[in-house]
Amino acid sequence: MNKTLLYISVIVIATCGLIYELVVGALASYLLGDSITQFSTVIGGYLFAMGIGSYLSRYIERGVAQRFVEVELAVALLGGICAPMLFLTFTLTSLFQVALYGSVIAIGALVGMEIPLLLRILKDQLKFKDLVSQVLSLDYVGALAASLAFPLLLVPKLGLVRTSLLFGVLNAGVALWSTWLLAPLLGNPLRLRVKAVGLTVLLLVGFVMGDRLTTFYEDQLYADDVVHASSSPYQRIILTRGKRGFSLFLNGNLQFASLDEYRYHESLVHPAMVRAGKVENVLILGGGDGLAAREVLRYPEVRSVTLVDLDPAITGLATNFEELVKLNRHALTDPRVRVVNGDAMQFLSESTARYDVVVVDFPDPNNFALGKLYTTGFYKLLKKRIAPEGVAVVQSTSPLFARRSFWCVETTLRAAGFWTEPYHALVPSFGEWGYVLIAHEAPGRQRPLPEGLLFLDDATMASLTQFPPDMGPLPTEVNRLNNQVLVHYYEAEWQRWN
Repeated sequence: MNKTLLYISVIVIATCGLIYELVVGALASYLLGDSITQFSTVIGGYLFAMGIGSYLSRYIERGVAQRFVEVELAVALLGGICAPMLFLTFTLTSLFQVALYGSVIAIGALVGMEIPLLLRILKDQLKFKDLVSQVLSLDYVGALAASLAFPLLLVPKLGLVRTSLLFGVLNAGVALWSTWLLAPLLGNPLRLRVKAVGLTVLLLVGFVMGDRLTTFYEDQLYADDVVHASSSPYQRIILTRGKRGFSLFLNGNLQFASLDEYRYHESLVHPAMVRAGKVENVLILGGGDGLAAREVLRYPEVRSVTLVDLDPAITGLATNFEELVKLNRHALTDPRVRVVNGDAMQFLSESTARYDVVVVDFPDPNNFALGKLYTTGFYKLLKKRIAPEGVAVVQSTSPLFARRSFWCVETTLRAAGFWTEPYHALVPSFGEWGYVLIAHEAPGRQRPLPEGLLFLDDATMASLTQFPPDMGPLPTEVNRLNNQVLVHYYEAEWQRWN
């Protein structure tokens, strides 16, 4: 028995097991939203199922080697097809959550059997202490490899469907080479080899067709035609085209529809621009689509715009996708605009510049990674970068659909020492949407609105600060890095509407 190859099997097994867990968690978050709940329940259910599998392995008393190979084949099949099967279930039936947690339990239980069975196969080859230490240490090495490869390489390059199929192939490969490694312990290795080869071929065919499968699923998920689909290390990027023009979705969440995005971006940018002491030096945090920059560049006094967006795939799309370039009026290739692809919090902590206007246009705080950008810690960094007579604005989710979340943002900004002025606007694609204008002290009106706006005029802008009773202030906690209460508010409120 070649122990080296068996140890390699341990690493592959561990890597595959964690990859399936990450694939299912990411897919559930992508399709259902509420990422914290999805990842938490998937990981918890998966670990619980692994415990069940480990316990059940004690009842396998004879033919341990054969059962190990059969378990590998079952993991290869269920793990390999988990992503395409779950996408298909979501698009064609109403049983997605049954299929989701059924997959979690089935795959987790099978994965939980692998290491106990392998330990029993190796027990006559090594001393117990060496056996346990070596197998478990290699198991953890495989888990590390999976956790690094999944966000940095697999999802951006292969996507979820092809990733699950690829690792199904690897599990089938473990089963196949185990029929030679464990041949003396197997009753009929030829039958197992035929099964392993057949399954490998099936999964490889699925892998080759992975892009077609993904395109089919996404065509079913979106009402309009998908004209662009790609994955970055940070998100799944979809552009669709239909009666509303074209729309951008990130991880399944609508970012804008070209038909009415002007309402959102005019409301985001101009209340701050008209009240700042100067508008020569502008900072945009987020807004990689270039649409906020388009509005900023309407002012001839603007000399420089620094746009900080984490994902170069988005800013690349905004400079290369013809319809988006037309919509943002070539904003990101304007000589006054400098694009920085990086983390906004890190940028603020390292910058020494002061800005006349800051436009904060982040996605909604639906996970802790985004929630940190709505905390007192982030806003105190932001305050240092705003000029004495400067003004900033923060997109703050919907005061109608997520009322407590909206007022939590405003409360947190006040706790960070800002003067605040909350306001809202109707954007048909989103509903009522909210913003908070902030400054060191209350600013006056400094300049007129630019010509050519489609939504805002002086009368409309004056009405934006009026809140009806169903959107009015609510008491909330302050969102801090150590509590992230805003993320919990947001998930609880949007769950009612999704």
